[in-house]
Amino acid sequence: MFDYIRGILTYLSGNGIVIEQGGFGYRIICANPFSYQPLLNKETKVYLYQYVREDANILYGFQTREERELFVRLLSVSGIGPKNALAILASGDPDEVIQAIEAEDEKFLTRFPGIGRKTAGQIVLDLKGKLKEFAVRPVGTQAEPSEERLDNALAEAVDVLSMLGYSEREIRKVVPALREQDLSAENYVKEALKRLSKV
Repeated sequence: MFDYIRGILTYLSGNGIVIEQGGFGYRIICANPFSYQPLLNKETKVYLYQYVREDANILYGFQTREERELFVRLLSVSGIGPKNALAILASGDPDEVIQAIEAEDEKFLTRFPGIGRKTAGQIVLDLKGKLKEFAVRPVGTQAEPSEERLDNALAEAVDVLSMLGYSEREIRKVVPALREQDLSAENYVKEALKRLSKV
């Protein structure tokens, strides 16, 4: 059983990445492969879940242990396979998913690919009350901007923009507008690129 792999990210595609370690290239299926784009050709750490069946031996990758644990818990639900669980992680913020389960918000859960009302109800039945320790913010509360998290995400986004070739002057122009928003590093980059294209 693998816990994680640390190696050079050599390739990414629409559904996964390849990490080279010890002369081997490990193909890893991920929820959002292109979130690894800034790490291409750099050393990367990916948490792993090995899915083994008679006809399959697949590695699934995650950026945090909490994300992986949510994936494993989703797999324990009747009617949920790896593709469904990965689609939920790819399409929604893990905290939002946990909040929806705790609130028995089946309508929210049915927005994910392959999740109908019956399966959404089963997710709530099987997992409600069992995921609170994996939530970044307390269950039952609304998300509020965290200055520390915002600063870290924004700093990461600025690094990515620099790697993409934007000058410090160009980046400084968009930072004030970005700071007014509470986004992930990936979405800060997307928003910055939109604004920079208009400069």
